[in-house]
Order: sequence, then structure tokens, then C-alpha cells
Amino acid sequence: MFNKIVLENGLRIVTENIPYVKSVSIGIWIEIGSRFENQSNNGISHFIEHMLFKGTENRTAKQIAESIDSVGGQLNAFTSKEFTCFYAKVLDEHLPLAVDVLADMIFNSKFNEEDIIKEKNVVFEEINMYEDSPEDLVHDLICQTMFDGHPLAYPILGSSSILEKINKKNVLDYYKQYYTPNNTVISIAGNFDTDKTIELIYKYFSNWIPVKKEKDEQCPPMFYRRIMGKTKNTEQLHLCLGMKGVPQGTNEMYHLMVLNNIFGGSMSSRLFQKIREERGLAYSIYSYPSSYKDTGMFTIYVGLNPNYVSTVLQLITEEIDKIKNGGMTSDEIYKSKEQLKGNYILGLESTSSRMSSMGKSELLHGKIYRPKEILEMIDSVQREDVENIAKEVLDFNRLNISFVGDINNNQIESNFKKIIG
Repeated sequence: MFNKIVLENGLRIVTENIPYVKSVSIGIWIEIGSRFENQSNNGISHFIEHMLFKGTENRTAKQIAESIDSVGGQLNAFTSKEFTCFYAKVLDEHLPLAVDVLADMIFNSKFNEEDIIKEKNVVFEEINMYEDSPEDLVHDLICQTMFDGHPLAYPILGSSSILEKINKKNVLDYYKQYYTPNNTVISIAGNFDTDKTIELIYKYFSNWIPVKKEKDEQCPPMFYRRIMGKTKNTEQLHLCLGMKGVPQGTNEMYHLMVLNNIFGGSMSSRLFQKIREERGLAYSIYSYPSSYKDTGMFTIYVGLNPNYVSTVLQLITEEIDKIKNGGMTSDEIYKSKEQLKGNYILGLESTSSRMSSMGKSELLHGKIYRPKEILEMIDSVQREDVENIAKEVLDFNRLNISFVGDINNNQIESNFKKIIG
């Protein structure tokens, strides 16, 4: 059963009671991420996420970790382009402890100068690790390529050169601006007493003072054809092709998800079967949609021998042409919808997944979709819908390429032009 309460300070609390499980997951979702940053503070949202684990007035960093570890629970956080989430999963009897620890982190973190200096080194190493992982790096590059000139292009981790200049005042000012109740959703799913849990949340969070602020309204990005890459001494060439996708919270998102399963979203997809299984030209090849509040992107990734790049690009474009020209069968669309429904229903067995779905949906759209509604939206997708979204998204005029490997822009561009002109 879903429940939603809004406190006087603007904090939204969304809950789902699942009485047949023994766990409970709680997440604190704050609408702040790299798209709200600028060129002088890129990476600060992610850095603050780290700092909230470094100690409070009541607990050291070790005690924060031990408090949840000692009861067999999980405590973690992540930052995305549009939000930051701090979450815990514990046995139902330990929910009060999870709430206490998360509230302590949100309200009582010290942000010591010494800890800021040490944690910068940790994040520098995280950035270096990312730079050393070409498959991760090429996905960041496709975002920079697609969203060039728009805040969505900023990498979530930021850069070492920008992070080096961020000081305690920058951190505190940014924290006070965005870590506010009217910018936050608390999401809880699992086995708990709803009334007692709302009282518990009220006890810890009702005195949180809201801050009136106006976020800068961002225009959706413009999409052009671009190529961006990094020449590195790697055995494989890592390649991403990116095209304009669709925003979150739209029916078109389900149309695109059905298309993705057919095209490159699974082991039975056309790209995987054609390029890996039939031709043996790549170990890893897949596609996926990424959606944001006002826009989206559709990405195709392949890791391959640089000698095969022309052949693989040709095969990808051939599959795109087939799909755009009515090449999908009713059986493919039916199987794709069943796959989506199966994956979604299996995800409902996890309190973490249900907590995440509620929190993200309420934070970004102010609405929670019930499982029945989700399944109905998947079932309602028709062949015509998938064909229309294929023509809209798989557009060579807005095709972008990013790469990481032992190759240069000119080589990629020449292959690119041979195929799509």
C-alpha cells in the first residue's frame, strides 16, 4: 500500500508497506547533481556525498559504517546528473537505527578541513580509476559529445583540476543551498508500521528549515553530429554511438524500452546476435536509453578490434535501417514487452528497488506509478508506437560518436562518413 505525506517544511515522505518481507529500505533523495553545477564547481555534488560519510558531531566515520554493518545492514549513497541518494537497507526491527544514522549524516556532518583535504585525494583516485577504465570513460565522453554546451555534459565526478580549487566555504554554501526539505523526498519500502514510522520521520526531520530558492530553468540541449574521443594505448577500441532519446515520465519511454530490447538491450537482441554471435566481431555490444526530466539519449556501445570498426559500423547502420523500414515483427514486439514486464516484476521482490522507484519518481515527477499502471503502460505499446519511436530516435542526422582507443578522430570520422555520408 502506497502512502504520501508532505510535512509543513515541504519534505515529502512516500512509503510502501510490504508485510510479507523482513527487511526495510529507506532512501533520502535530494534533487541535486552534476546538471545543477557550473564550470567552477563541477563535481561538488558528488564530493558532498562523500563528505557526509566522514563523521558527524555524534559519530566518527568508522562509527557511521559500523552502526549499520553491526546489524547486517547496508549503508551507501550515489550521485547522478539530477539527484543524490543516501540509503540504508536493514532488518525491519532496525529501521529506527537507520533513520537515526541517516538523519545524523544529513544534519550533523562536520565538514572538517582535514577531512576535506583527505577526501579530495580519495576522489582524485576515483577519477583516475575512471580514466583508466576505457569502457567507463567512453560513456562519459558520449554525454559530453551529445550535450556539449549544456550542464548535462558535466561529468558526475568532476575533474581533479576543478575539485582541487573547491574549499570548505564552497562546500557549505552549496550544501545549504540544495540540502533543504523542500528539495528532498524520503522513500521507505518494506515491513514497518506506517504510523510509527511517520512519527519517527517527523521527530528527526520536521525542524529542518526550508530555503526559498529558484533553480535556474535550463533549456533542453540542442543535438548535432559530433565526434569526441581520446587516443589511448589500449588493445580494444571502445566506441559509443549516441542519438537523441526521450524524457522521463512519458509514454514514449516505454516505446523506446521495447525498441531497445529488440535492437540491442539483451543477449537475444539483433546487435548481439548479429555482431557477436554470428560474426564474432565483438565481445561486448549493447544499447540502452538514458532519460532525464526534459530530454534523453539513446546509446549504442561496442568494444572491438580497431581493424573491425568499419565493418561493425556498417552492420550497426544496416540493423538501424532494417528497423526503421518496418523490419520488426509482431513476435519480436510481444517478446520484448514480456521481457520488460518480467524484469519489472522480478524487481518488485526487492525492497531496495521499490524504494528507489518511488523516491526517484516522486522527486522528479511528483507522482508514484503503481505496478499495475506500469504493466498497463507496457502492455499498451503497439507495433506502430515502436516503429514511430525508431524513426524518431535512430536519426543519422543527430548521430554522435565517442571513442577511447589506439585510433584518432580522422580515422573514426572517415569511417563515419563512408557509412552515413
